Amino acid sequence: MPKKTKTNPKKTKSDNTVTKKSGFASRLKSAWRNRVSRIKALVSRRPHRSFQRTYRRDYIRSLRLPGYWAFTGYVYRTLLGQKKLFLGLAGFYALLTVLLVGLTSQENYTQLSEIIRDAGEELSVGNFSELENAGLVLVNIATGTLNVGKTEAQGIYAALLGVLVWLTTVWLLRVTMAGQRPRLRDGLYNAGAPLVSTLMVALALLFQLLPVVLAIIAYGAAASTGLLNAGVEAMVFWAGASLLGLLSLYWISSTLFGLIVVTLPGMYPWRAIVTSGDLVVGRRIRLMLRVVWLLLTIIVIWALIMIPLILLDAWIKGLWPVIEWIPVIPVALVAVASFTVVWSSAYMYLLYRKVVDDDSAPA
Repeated sequence: MPKKTKTNPKKTKSDNTVTKKSGFASRLKSAWRNRVSRIKALVSRRPHRSFQRTYRRDYIRSLRLPGYWAFTGYVYRTLLGQKKLFLGLAGFYALLTVLLVGLTSQENYTQLSEIIRDAGEELSVGNFSELENAGLVLVNIATGTLNVGKTEAQGIYAALLGVLVWLTTVWLLRVTMAGQRPRLRDGLYNAGAPLVSTLMVALALLFQLLPVVLAIIAYGAAASTGLLNAGVEAMVFWAGASLLGLLSLYWISSTLFGLIVVTLPGMYPWRAIVTSGDLVVGRRIRLMLRVVWLLLTIIVIWALIMIPLILLDAWIKGLWPVIEWIPVIPVALVAVASFTVVWSSAYMYLLYRKVVDDDSAPA
């Protein structure tokens, strides 16, 4: 039998150094190749180029959507078909809001009722300035700006509750449209799985809103210094503010759908943002018009419900002052806000489903 040759298992320090260098270089080359392949794939999916003209024949992309009123009716019918489920979700959200966040002070609504009452008197003589003030106060109350006395913990609770209701609504609609009949308990227990991923996408959305925040800060500074009263300076300011607003609008047009894409099983935040960007290529303006329509409908519904209710509450309590302690308006605001969150979540998810169903190539 041939003799076995003994090999020295020990390596010198120079051999180890060469091996480490070659391993690091190979990993670096592999990472570079992966990066280049991802960029090429992104370019192939999105034919538009910065500072280059895109001809109309190259960016036409189909998107078959119902009209604004028709799509709003579609969302309404979808929720109405499962009214017990989604009304229960809105009621549960309202209950948690009252327990964890609390109700807003009645003083805010007293102030609003006085402003609306003055607005009615001014409208009778053709003065619309008080109506604008009433609208501003109502917006501030609805967004929580006038919620004096709320702690930071209550603000965090409110944000987390909003995210959980968003996730639960999306989960219930996805399962319902798949032909199943879930219970509210199933949605509450199962929808919170992508909570961390959703918060990461929401954080990216906040960063994308920084240009708008800068424009608002600049507006405050310009208004305080009287810069907006000048001709050329005001024109330059509004041009810059418009560009900042368009930049944020361009960014969030895809990230809004990323909040839905990230709820898919096994989806990571950055991958969800990239995927949602592919969905809206060639469709940004049409989709953002749908989002603007959603905001307008919410404003109109709030005005039609809250303003008459505030006036009626002020009139009744003026006749019977003994019932002034009953927080009718705070409770009504929590109820309307809860339904608004469920409605907005359903609207965005159903709009996302319409985009996904249209599988045309990017343009």
